[in-house]
This record gives sequence, C-alpha cells and structure tokens, in this order.
Amino acid sequence: MCRMGDVLAGNHAVWEFDSDSVLIRFARGIRTPRQSRLLHALGERRIPLEAVSAVTVTAGKRDTVVLRAVPRPGADPLMEAAAGQLREVCDPYRLVLPGDRAPHADAFADALRSRLGPEAAEPSAHFLVDVPRPPLQLKAYDARVAFDGAAVAFHWSRTGATSTKWKAGDRRYPLAELAGVQWSSPDGPGGHLRLLLREPRDTEPDPRPSHDLAAAVFAVGHGSVHESLPFAAAVLAALRGRTPVATCPSPRPSDDRLEHLSELHCAGLLTDAEYVALRDRFTAELS
Repeated sequence: MCRMGDVLAGNHAVWEFDSDSVLIRFARGIRTPRQSRLLHALGERRIPLEAVSAVTVTAGKRDTVVLRAVPRPGADPLMEAAAGQLREVCDPYRLVLPGDRAPHADAFADALRSRLGPEAAEPSAHFLVDVPRPPLQLKAYDARVAFDGAAVAFHWSRTGATSTKWKAGDRRYPLAELAGVQWSSPDGPGGHLRLLLREPRDTEPDPRPSHDLAAAVFAVGHGSVHESLPFAAAVLAALRGRTPVATCPSPRPSDDRLEHLSELHCAGLLTDAEYVALRDRFTAELS
C-alpha cells in the first residue's frame, strides 16, 4: 500500500504522494523525448487531489506501464488552454515506467483513488492548479507578446507582421476587455494565440490570425508549446479570477470610495470576494 511521502520515479518525472496532493517533478534524462520540452519548462507541479477525477494504469509501448491522473474539467488552466491539443509525450499528467514497476504503479494509483472525493466526477468551478505567474514574455513570429498581470500587449515585428498589423500599431488589451484566450498549437498548421474580446474596438476581428490585431502567429522557433501554452494558461487563469464588466453592480453615488471601488472591480483589479468585503465595510461606515 502506498503511503504519504512515497515516491514513484518514471522515465521523465518523479511523483511524490502527499495527503492532499501529488508533487510532480519533471526531469531531463536519457529517456526523455525531445518533444517534451513543456515538461522541462514546467519544472514541477503540485496537483491537489481535488483537481483529479480519476487515475488509470495501462500498458504502454516497449514493455512499459503508464500511470495517468485524469484532471477534472475546469481544474487546471494549462489543460483548459490546451483543449486536447497536447501530444502524449507532453501530457504532464502521464508517467511512463518500466514494465516491471507495474505493481508499484497499481499501488500508487490505488492510494490516489482512495483519496478522491465525491466531487471528482463533477467539473471544477474554480482553477485548482497553479500556472506560471506574470510578468511573462512570448516571442511569436509576428510579435513579441507580454503579460504583466493586468494587460496583454502586442509589439509587432517589422519583418513578421502583416501590413495590417504594422500600420495599426502596437496593441494593449487590459483584462477587463477580454472574454477569453484561444491557443492553437504550433505543432499543427495555423498555430496562434488569440485574445477573445468582449466588444470589438474598431471593426469585427479578422478571422485570419495574421490580420487580427488581437492575435499573434506561431511558426518554427516562434511560439513553441513550452513557451506559448503556459503563457495562454496564465492569461486564462487571470481572467477567471476577474468579474465580467456586465455584472458590475452600480455604486452608491453618495460616497466617492464606493464609486472608486466599483471602478476597480469592473476593471478586474478586485475579485468578487474583495469587492464585497470592502463595499460592506464602506457601507457600514456610512450608516
């Protein structure tokens, strides 16, 4: 039986079992596929058990066994941004072991399953797994993209950007203007990162990423998975922590602090809980 603190070492990672989580450390080694640079970039991840929906053990290729934790939908911003586009070798929830370690994999899987709660079968209402924190930089083919935690900025490349983007000038999109982010893997044709706007600034977005002023195009050596996916996940995580502008309540005009508080909330600089706590405190002081 697997116990707290037990470690399971695979071909490219080490999993450590804790009472309420699994710490996964990704390691570069002789058996590590070149395609899995994403795992090297992640370094290590702590996966809360409440972010796991199931655990499987299956036979792999060339006398190996594969242990996989299945993430709950909505629990991990990295997997949400990936939207099923990751190759197996890039899957951070997959551990490949030599075939003779199958009993150990089974024991580890049983221990994890025993800690899963009844909510494991349901989608998660909140992100539960951490992603890289801003500031972050991304070098795409036609732009340098930056995220400082408050806004995403596109600085167009003179050699890579289309005339549409170059003539329009650099762009900066505060989180309050964004409804989502779309990541299309650079491993396939048409790879790009696109910001989904609540309302178009000038005209309807061009469906072509190369002409969309809220999109950056990937190419060989530009926007690789290990750089662009964590970037997209960080933006997505920040957006989930904000309140849509359309749902911002009207402030009481009798107090400038309440009005300013509502502006911060609408701009996405305060979470729901922070806004409610401060609003209630200010309102009580007025009574």
